[in-house]
Amino acid sequence: MDITTHIQTFVEVVRCNGFSEAARQLHVVPSVIAKRVSQLEQELQIKLFDRTTRRVTLTEAGERLHARAASVVAEFEELMHDVRRDEGKPEGHLRVMAPTTLTMEQLGGVFCCFLAAHPRITMEISLVDRSTNPAESGFDIAISGRAASYEGVVDVPLCPVNLTLCAAPAYLEQFGMPNHPRDLADHACLAFSATGLTWAFQSNRGALTIDVRPRLIADDNRTLLRAALQALGVVALPQYIAGPSLDSGALVEVLPKFPLQENWFKAYVPRRKMSVTRVRALLDYLQANWSNVGTQ
Repeated sequence: MDITTHIQTFVEVVRCNGFSEAARQLHVVPSVIAKRVSQLEQELQIKLFDRTTRRVTLTEAGERLHARAASVVAEFEELMHDVRRDEGKPEGHLRVMAPTTLTMEQLGGVFCCFLAAHPRITMEISLVDRSTNPAESGFDIAISGRAASYEGVVDVPLCPVNLTLCAAPAYLEQFGMPNHPRDLADHACLAFSATGLTWAFQSNRGALTIDVRPRLIADDNRTLLRAALQALGVVALPQYIAGPSLDSGALVEVLPKFPLQENWFKAYVPRRKMSVTRVRALLDYLQANWSNVGTQ
């Protein structure tokens, strides 16, 4: 039995959440996938999947195997690729996670330009609006503006998150312009769920934090922008989202003497991937070509 192939097949079934899709990805028929999984189960003398006509789910033993097998398979495939490739020219496949709105507004174009500059690289982009460990999910890079820390994962700063506190003139005419961050306690606020309800500001006396009262909480800044334009409250938005409305006067800056505390947009990379040529090439390209924009 080719144990390596069978474990690779097992990992692909988990990733694809089914035998049929795994078969398509591996360019074989579903019966071959089923046979490989069955032979692996016989070799290990454990049941890896609970199967029905509609879905397959991991057993407890299958979950234990997958926890280790996914990273082992990824390292093996990387080793095989490294042996074959021309080290002088970045090549191979990149799996990247990135936020939805940010990718649609900014990163999608950067990724396309990167691919045009590196014809021997292919890329898979998954739009994920949560903080996820790339080492556990089989990705080469996860791009996020949300503070996170994972064992065995390196965070690479890409650019600062340029947040602006703003509101519609109609809202400020009705409820007044705040003069200090503490005044926000008396205002309706529009909060980005990943940031939370505690907003951090910079002042002459150092950092200060304020607990805000949310009128709306959302995990998408486009939704928060629409709410702000309809005079529903005060919002902290990245510049690339708020910029056009600030330029047109549809929104105005609030508390300019108390800028929001700086955060950084980062790439999270499994430590073992940092020396991979194509991963390094993408990181260098992002740092050189992606202008300062904010998070989703």
